[in-house]
Amino acid sequence: MLRFMFVGDSMTIGSAGEHTWRHRLWQHLCASYGGPFTFVGPRETLHDPSTDAPTSYAYAEPGFPRAHLAGWGEGWHHMTPLIGEAVRACRADVLLVSLGLIDLGFYTNAEQTADNVRAFVAHARSANPRVRVAVMPVLHNIRADTDAPFAEQVARFNELLAKTTADLDEPDSPLLLVPPPASYDFHTDTYDGTHPTESGEHGIAGAFADAIHEAWGLGGPYSAAV
Repeated sequence: MLRFMFVGDSMTIGSAGEHTWRHRLWQHLCASYGGPFTFVGPRETLHDPSTDAPTSYAYAEPGFPRAHLAGWGEGWHHMTPLIGEAVRACRADVLLVSLGLIDLGFYTNAEQTADNVRAFVAHARSANPRVRVAVMPVLHNIRADTDAPFAEQVARFNELLAKTTADLDEPDSPLLLVPPPASYDFHTDTYDGTHPTESGEHGIAGAFADAIHEAWGLGGPYSAAV
């Protein structure tokens, strides 16, 4: 049984009433992956906008493994201290990570955030020396479009993330930089400049699906029709 764990921020946990890109990837892997797999993690809920808390189970389609390690307003800064125990307790084999927007916006600069990436990987490997980690760079959002210093930090971090994943890549515990969705546009793929609509969910799921298929032979090419 291959165990995937999503590690992310508000774009990954999703809000009440949404499918989430986690569900889109589930559909894809059900159609394309030949072996047994599941999603694992210490959390299951969505963010509830009415309470501003992760208390909702109101998925648009709840019939999939909803476990994850994602949180509204959380980043590398928050997940690095949690990842070792989460990997150990849930026996995660593959981490699908989308983080950084929150860090750069509120907590750490690009260099400090890259240091947290290194610590995150070390903690994950301490729990599972053969863990595989696929990481997506920070996607361009509405703040990066209007806040030049923030946009510079995003660009710098994404450069550092590429270098960090290359530096830390190991045969027994590979790190994979996931290319951003080729056609992703926050004007049309998000509902507020940051959080994905249905097309955005498919875009993010497709980027991860294609990357792990090409690099690790998991699943097949992504199709939004599944």
